[in-house]
Amino acid sequence: MAGIEEARVAKAQLASALAGRDDVRGIGIRRLAPGDDYELQVNLSGERGAGAATGATDGVPTDGVPAAVRGVGVHVRVVGALHAQ
Repeated sequence: MAGIEEARVAKAQLASALAGRDDVRGIGIRRLAPGDDYELQVNLSGERGAGAATGATDGVPTDGVPAAVRGVGVHVRVVGALHAQ
């Protein structure tokens, strides 16, 4: 599993790899309980169709997001589109 420093480095690399994609709503680091293990979380807009996905994690389309970066796992979550209020 990955520590916080490994996760920070992997997050920067993943952010560069996904730069410019309009379906990415956020990239973060999340702690896995229990312990001091971390993974990355990518929030994708739910506006993209599941038919365009190249893979899936727990039924969530990954749409080309890698399963791991530098040994740090990547969790994909589909979220709604963000709108100004």
